[in-house]
Amino acid sequence: MRICVFGAASDEIDSKYITAVENMCENLAKKGHNLVFGAGACGLMGAAARGFKKGGGNIIGVIPEFFKETHIETIYTECDELIYTESMRERKAVMEEKADAFIIVPGGIGTFEEMFEVLTLKQLDRHNKPIVIYNIDGYYDGMETLLEHAVKEGFIKENCHYLYQYFKNSDELIDYIGKNIQYNFSVKDLKNG
Repeated sequence: MRICVFGAASDEIDSKYITAVENMCENLAKKGHNLVFGAGACGLMGAAARGFKKGGGNIIGVIPEFFKETHIETIYTECDELIYTESMRERKAVMEEKADAFIIVPGGIGTFEEMFEVLTLKQLDRHNKPIVIYNIDGYYDGMETLLEHAVKEGFIKENCHYLYQYFKNSDELIDYIGKNIQYNFSVKDLKNG
């Protein structure tokens, strides 16, 4: 299975996140999974790539052309395939199309945006791929509380919880990904649930 990992591009974060993501990705690769990601060498993107590389996985990096010129991110140079796109929007589309599953690890605005896009697309029945949120050291507790509050207030239907899964334990996360559980809800089911 090709797994898209969305996460922080910055190294200015606690090393506990970097270690957890690198270890999880190494174990995913050892289970036969491969990586598609945003091609960054730093932060949790770099940790994901290093983990997959250590575990023997294949790595596809996807990055906009303008990153080469502006040096916004250091590019991970050990990708098995590096795809350049015209825009951030195209970058996401390529990663979404090539992925069989998504893992969201801690990150900032860009990671949140990527997470909500794949959730929205799944809600709209544009894909049926597993979406997992790796809640390292409670990083996403606030997000989980926000989503539960939105359900309670009627902005999100209860059935939308089936779109994604939270995990604090990487072994449980890896087992879940391996099962490739598919929920066949229609847009109507999610809207009425």
